[in-house]
Amino acid sequence: MLNTIVLSFLGGIGGTEVILIILVLLLFFGGKKIPELAKGLGRGIKEFKDASKPGDDDKPKIDETK
Repeated sequence: MLNTIVLSFLGGIGGTEVILIILVLLLFFGGKKIPELAKGLGRGIKEFKDASKPGDDDKPKIDETK
Protein backbone atom coordinates (compact mmCIF):
# COMPACT_ATOMS: atom_id res chain seq x y z
CA MET A 1 0.00 0.00 0.00
CA LEU A 2 2.79 2.39 0.89
CA ASN A 3 4.51 1.64 -2.41
CA THR A 4 1.43 2.61 -4.38
CA ILE A 5 1.10 5.87 -2.44
CA VAL A 6 4.74 6.74 -3.04
CA LEU A 7 4.65 5.78 -6.70
CA SER A 8 1.42 7.68 -7.33
CA PHE A 9 2.94 10.71 -5.61
CA LEU A 10 5.99 10.54 -7.87
CA GLY A 11 3.92 10.52 -11.03
CA GLY A 12 4.05 6.93 -12.18
CA ILE A 13 7.77 6.21 -12.39
CA GLY A 14 8.67 2.78 -13.65
CA GLY A 15 10.89 0.00 -12.41
CA THR A 16 13.92 1.21 -14.32
CA GLU A 17 13.75 4.62 -12.68
CA VAL A 18 13.44 3.08 -9.22
CA ILE A 19 16.48 0.88 -9.83
CA LEU A 20 18.44 3.86 -11.13
CA ILE A 21 17.57 5.91 -8.03
CA ILE A 22 18.63 3.05 -5.74
CA LEU A 23 21.93 2.65 -7.58
CA VAL A 24 22.66 6.37 -7.34
CA LEU A 25 21.91 6.31 -3.60
CA LEU A 26 24.21 3.33 -3.13
CA LEU A 27 27.00 5.03 -5.04
CA PHE A 28 26.54 8.34 -3.25
CA PHE A 29 26.15 7.12 0.34
CA GLY A 30 27.54 3.59 0.31
CA GLY A 31 25.97 0.43 1.64
CA LYS A 32 26.89 1.00 5.28
CA LYS A 33 25.63 4.56 5.54
CA ILE A 34 22.10 4.05 4.16
CA PRO A 35 20.75 2.10 7.20
CA GLU A 36 22.17 4.76 9.52
CA LEU A 37 20.47 7.49 7.51
CA ALA A 38 17.17 5.60 7.54
CA LYS A 39 17.39 5.05 11.29
CA GLY A 40 18.06 8.74 11.89
CA LEU A 41 15.18 9.72 9.64
CA GLY A 42 12.87 7.34 11.50
CA ARG A 43 13.91 8.78 14.87
CA GLY A 44 13.31 12.30 13.60
CA ILE A 45 9.85 11.44 12.34
CA LYS A 46 9.00 9.73 15.64
CA GLU A 47 10.16 12.74 17.66
CA PHE A 48 8.12 15.04 15.44
CA LYS A 49 4.99 12.92 15.87
CA ASP A 50 5.49 12.74 19.63
CA ALA A 51 5.99 16.50 19.85
CA SER A 52 2.89 17.22 17.81
CA LYS A 53 0.62 15.08 20.03
CA PRO A 54 -1.31 17.06 22.60
CA GLY A 55 -1.38 15.72 26.11
CA ASP A 56 1.21 14.57 28.58
CA ASP A 57 4.10 16.58 27.15
CA ASP A 58 3.31 19.62 29.30
CA LYS A 59 3.51 17.69 32.59
CA PRO A 60 6.87 17.69 34.37
CA LYS A 61 8.55 14.32 34.40
CA ILE A 62 9.35 12.74 37.77
CA ASP A 63 12.78 11.21 38.22
CA GLU A 64 12.11 7.77 39.69
CA THR A 65 15.76 6.75 40.05
CA LYS A 66 16.09 8.33 43.52
